[in-house]
Amino acid sequence: MSPIRHTAADEPFFLVRSLAARHEAGRSTGRHAHGWGQLIYCSQGVMTVWTQTGSWVAPPLWAIWVPAGVAHEIRFAGPSALRTLYLRGDLAGDLPAGCAAMTVSALMRELILRTMDLRMLDERQPVHRALASLIVAELKRHDAPPFDLPSPTSEATRRAAEIMQTPGAPLPGAEALARAVGLSGRTLERRFQRETGLTVAGWGRQARLLQGLRGLAAGEPVKRVAGMAGYRSASAFVAAFRAAFGQTPGRYFNSGAGSGPTAWP
Repeated sequence: MSPIRHTAADEPFFLVRSLAARHEAGRSTGRHAHGWGQLIYCSQGVMTVWTQTGSWVAPPLWAIWVPAGVAHEIRFAGPSALRTLYLRGDLAGDLPAGCAAMTVSALMRELILRTMDLRMLDERQPVHRALASLIVAELKRHDAPPFDLPSPTSEATRRAAEIMQTPGAPLPGAEALARAVGLSGRTLERRFQRETGLTVAGWGRQARLLQGLRGLAAGEPVKRVAGMAGYRSASAFVAAFRAAFGQTPGRYFNSGAGSGPTAWP
């Protein structure tokens, strides 16, 4: 069925808009914001959404919610198929006030597909209203996967974060890191906890795992990814990956979690 043709006169009645696009590895959208809340989903590939308050990595089966007006940038680790829904303000009122990673259930994938077919959900159409209600209901019951990395806010903690993300370098201990940024170990720990909700070591491990996830999505071998993420061996990286994501990298990317559905337009 062909999508209905819309005109400017129809726009006040739209509940949900949709957008489909493909992006090459390394592509970035640049920093931008939208007037409507945005559900950003990669059916193939792995993307990272960056904001002033943090970053979120989303492989297929997960999506990122970005509220209206939040400036963000999307970067793609490998060839990616982007599927985006934009929700009108009155629909998004009960959804998270900040960015969040969300589970994309089988039902949610079908809702995204159907909305892509229709391009817009029009409140004058009963079926469209029902679809919009189901989309919001699915988003409200989202699980929170371990794909977020809150950004520290003070100058010293930001420098410490940059050091911990140095490719190929082992994670420094908290005391050595504190000395490098001119703080005591106790002060650095206290600031990281206050600004990110994570310990210094916990933040560093999360940052390295997300680096590794992006590398794997770009097709890098596990051994190289492990080295770039600062792990002493591939087996150590695999063990940390399994502890965080519930399965080994090979099983994760072969199970569909890292490759996504193949029947998307």
